Amino acid sequence: MLKYDLHTHTHYSKCSDLKPEILLKTAKKKGLNGIAVTDHGTIKGALEAKKLNKDKKFEVIVGEEISTKQGDVLAYYIKEQIDAVDFFDAAEKIRKQNGLVVIPHPFRTSIKRNHKFKIPLEKIKKHIDAVEVFNGRMLFNGDNRKADNTASRHSMAKTAGSDAHFQFEVATGYTLFEGNLRKALKEKRTRAYGKLKFGAFGGLLSLFRKR
Repeated sequence: MLKYDLHTHTHYSKCSDLKPEILLKTAKKKGLNGIAVTDHGTIKGALEAKKLNKDKKFEVIVGEEISTKQGDVLAYYIKEQIDAVDFFDAAEKIRKQNGLVVIPHPFRTSIKRNHKFKIPLEKIKKHIDAVEVFNGRMLFNGDNRKADNTASRHSMAKTAGSDAHFQFEVATGYTLFEGNLRKALKEKRTRAYGKLKFGAFGGLLSLFRKR
């Protein structure tokens, strides 16, 4: 069984101070087999982490967190940065790169408009590969449970990630699966786990960092 944190950030996101080398070292120390580096609007951190990784048994997924008018979107296994302000445009561009489309924290309680996805998930089911049903930065675990219940009700694949922006957050959320991630998501054989150890504390630190 493989254990991946599928939502992490580096200092290439303005709200993070996590250097790629520290992210890698921490992820391995915490027993992960892989991470998806999903910085806001860039793949620079993911490419740097992938280049730094010399462990063939550890996978670094090049990803990005894209801010669209409908809400945030995670892209996995992309080769070029995705620039899009519309969800459907973003999903199409990800698909053209043979990437995976995941909706993070769809029901997140937050003052930021993009933290909660604006379209019912069942209406975009054919455009996505999975729903993030555990996010380590949630204010309320009920928001995670709502995502999990929605994904179950509509037979959607599930992922989990820490949404780490700082070292202490890495691996507070993780996805378990066998084989490779792409196939596991397609066959809906992933399992999502995590604990809200720090919850909104990391988000508060990010807010101060951006200032």
